[in-house]
Amino acid sequence: MTYITVQPLRRLQICSIIMEVMGYIAALLIGVSLGLIGGGGSILTVPVLVYLFSLNPILSTSYSLFVVGSTSLVGAINNYLKGFVRIKTALLFGLSSITTVYLTRKFLIPLIPENIGNIDGFQITAEIVTMVLFAILMMIASISMIKEHKQKSISDTENRKVNMPKLLMYGVVIGIATGLLGAGGGFLLIPTLVLLVKLPMKDAVGTSLLIIALNSLIGFTGDIGHFTMNWIFLIKITFISIVGIFLGGLIGKKISGDKLKKAFGWFVLAMGVYILTKEIFFS
Repeated sequence: MTYITVQPLRRLQICSIIMEVMGYIAALLIGVSLGLIGGGGSILTVPVLVYLFSLNPILSTSYSLFVVGSTSLVGAINNYLKGFVRIKTALLFGLSSITTVYLTRKFLIPLIPENIGNIDGFQITAEIVTMVLFAILMMIASISMIKEHKQKSISDTENRKVNMPKLLMYGVVIGIATGLLGAGGGFLLIPTLVLLVKLPMKDAVGTSLLIIALNSLIGFTGDIGHFTMNWIFLIKITFISIVGIFLGGLIGKKISGDKLKKAFGWFVLAMGVYILTKEIFFS
C-alpha cells in the first residue's frame, strides 16, 4: 500500500524537477537568442514561466518585464561600447512607448477582471485571454523573423528625415503590447528603427535593446505593490538569461545570425500555434 502511495508522488517530484531544469535551460536560450539576433527571444519568456515554472500568466508578464529588461540592458551596454546604440533615438522613441508601458501596468492591468465572460459554457478568464493574445503576438513575431528584410544603404541626409507622428504612434502600439503581455517588442522595434528612423541594422539592434530595457524595467515598476514578487527566483532566472546573452554573442561570431533568426522564427511560430490550440481547445 505504501508503494502505491509513494510511487506516484516520486513521479510527480521527478517531473517537477525535469520541468524546472528545462525552464532554466530555456532561460539560458532566451538570453542566447537576444545575443544572437538582438530580439525575438524575449517572446518566449512568458510561455517558459507559465508552462515550465507553472506561474500565473498575469504574474508571468510582470516577471518577464524584469527578466527581459535586465537582460536587454546588459546587451544594450555591450552594444553601446561597440558604438551601436543611438541614445537620442532611444529616448525620443521612449517618450511614447515608456509612458504607455508604465500607465498600462500601473492602471490598466489591475482593472482586468479574473473572469471576463462566458461563451456557450466556455469560461473566458484573464489568464486564457493573456495566453491567446500572446500566441497571436508570437505568430506575428515569427513571420517578422522568417521574412527576409533587405536593407538599403541610407545617406546621412536621409538619416535625418524622421516621421515623428508615425514614430510616436509606433511607440504607443509597442508600449501597449509590452505592457499587456510583458514582451520586449524587439521584432517590432527593429523594422521601425530601420524603416522610419533610417538606422543601419547594427545600430537598430543595439538601440532596440536599450528601448526594450527602458520599456520593460520602467513598466515593471508599475507592478510594484500589485504582485508579491519571488525575488530570489526572479534574480536567478535573470542571471541565467544574462549569461545566455554573452554566449549568444560568442556563438554569433561563428554562425550566421540570419539563418539562426529564420530557424528560430519557425520555432516561435510552432510554439504560437501550440499555445493557441491549447488555450482554446484544451483549457
